[in-house]
Amino acid sequence: MFHLSPDDDGSQVRPVPPGMSTITPHIICRDAKAAIEFYRKAFNAMDMPFGCLEVDGRFLHGEIMIGDSVVMIAQEDAACGSLSPGTLKGTPVALHVYVNDVDQAWKQAIEAGARQIMPVTDMFWGDRYGVLEDPFGHRWSLATHVRDVPPEEIERAAREFMAQAPWKENA
Repeated sequence: MFHLSPDDDGSQVRPVPPGMSTITPHIICRDAKAAIEFYRKAFNAMDMPFGCLEVDGRFLHGEIMIGDSVVMIAQEDAACGSLSPGTLKGTPVALHVYVNDVDQAWKQAIEAGARQIMPVTDMFWGDRYGVLEDPFGHRWSLATHVRDVPPEEIERAAREFMAQAPWKENA
C-alpha cells in the first residue's frame, strides 16, 4: 500500500501521504483500543503499520483499514475537545461502507455487538442498505450496490418513498 508510483522517486514530500485519501474519517471513542478490536471483528479491519500511538501507556491515536479506506481513531479527551458520541448523546454522522455481501457483513457486525437501526433493505437507488450503531455510538450504513438505476427513476421512487415515510406520522 505504501509504495511509490513509477514516476515518484521519493524525493518530494507528498501533500497527501501514500496510502491515504483526501478525506479520511477520524472518529473519537471513549475506549479507542476496544473500538479497534470491535472494528476488527465487525468489519474485518486491519491494523496499519505504525498505526497506533501510545505515550506513557495512554492511547492517543490509531489507524485501521476497512476495505480500501483508512479510519483514524482517537481516544476521547474532554480537555482537547475530543468528545465521543456517548458523551454527546448521539452523532449526526454515519460512515457509509460498501461491501461485497451486505447481508453477510451485517450479520458479522451484529454478532460482534452492533445494534440495528434500520434493517438491510433493497433501496430505490439500487443499493441493498441498512444502518447500525456500534457499541461506541458511531453509526455505520452498510451497502452492496445491486442494480444501476437511471436518475429519473431514482427521483420518482424518492418522491414515492417520501410520500409514505413513516416518520411523517410523528411530525
